[in-house]
Amino acid sequence: MAVYESSHPLVKHLVNSIRDISIDAAQFRSRIAQIAQLLLYEALTEWKLAPKKIETWIGEKEFGFIDQKEIVFIPILRAGLPMMEGVSELLSEASVGFLAMKRDEETFKPHIFYERFPEIAGKIAILLDPMLATGGSLADAISVVKAKNPARILSLNIVAAPEGVEYVQRLHPNVDVHIAQIDSHLNERKYIIPGLGDAGDRAYNT
Repeated sequence: MAVYESSHPLVKHLVNSIRDISIDAAQFRSRIAQIAQLLLYEALTEWKLAPKKIETWIGEKEFGFIDQKEIVFIPILRAGLPMMEGVSELLSEASVGFLAMKRDEETFKPHIFYERFPEIAGKIAILLDPMLATGGSLADAISVVKAKNPARILSLNIVAAPEGVEYVQRLHPNVDVHIAQIDSHLNERKYIIPGLGDAGDRAYNT
C-alpha cells in the first residue's frame, strides 16, 4: 500500500477552510466535493488514456480519454456522498456503488448495514470517505470490495489520523490511499484531532 498525502496549497487551503464550524452544511458539502475532485486529479496522474474517435468541427478524429466504464466510485454513507457528487461531475459515466457503515460509539467498531454495487470484477474501485480515523471502517470496506474481485482498489480521504493509516496499511498493503491531510492523532473517543468533527453530521445538519 502506498499512502499519498497531498502537498498542494489549494488542497490544504480547502481542508483548513472546512475546519471552521461557522460554515453551513451547503458550504461544507461543496468544499468536500471540491477537495474530492482535486484528490481524484492527483490519483489519476499516471492513468493511461484509451483511444476514442469523436466528431469534431473538422471531422472524425481520435483522441485519448479515460475509460470511465473501468471505474466504480463507492462512497461510504453518509459522509462520502458529497465526495461522490464531486468526482461524478468529472467522470459522469463511471458507475457508482454504495456502502453504508455506522460506528458503534462504545466499541468504536464499524457496522455495515447496507451495500449495493454494480459489477466490480475486473474494474477499478475507488472508495470515498472524508474521514480515516481508526481505519476500521476503511479496512472493512476494502475487505467487502475485495470480495467482488476488482482489478484494483484506491481510496480517497480528506482527513486522516496516523493510527488509522497504519492500521489500513497493515491489513491491506496492496491498496493505494490518497489523503488531503494527515492530522495529529486520535483522542480518547477515537476522533481525529484537530479533524473536522463528525463529517456526516456537518454535511447534513444531523
